[in-house]
Amino acid sequence: MSWFLLVLAGLFEISWAVGLKYTEGFTKLWPTLWTVSSLIISFTLLGMAVRTLPVGTAYGVWVGIGAIGTAILGIVLFGESASLLKFFSLAFICVGIIGLKIAQS
Repeated sequence: MSWFLLVLAGLFEISWAVGLKYTEGFTKLWPTLWTVSSLIISFTLLGMAVRTLPVGTAYGVWVGIGAIGTAILGIVLFGESASLLKFFSLAFICVGIIGLKIAQS
């Protein structure tokens, strides 16, 4: 259950990170409310996950999910650059997440 909460927390991290772009410096009400809500949910779920998971593992996985998802959505939604090096680097983050999961087991 802790791993499920952690993955969900990572997905909400993606939501608030991407939401920052839509807030336009926190000048738009609805995107700001969504972003702040996602941030609170993400931190709450992370806090619940670290009750039973090591904090270093949980934080690393949470950040990794957020980084990968935000980078991909930046490419898809905002036309950010997509290069082979960027995708290779994201693959390394995936390997790191898998390594943390295996090391924790």
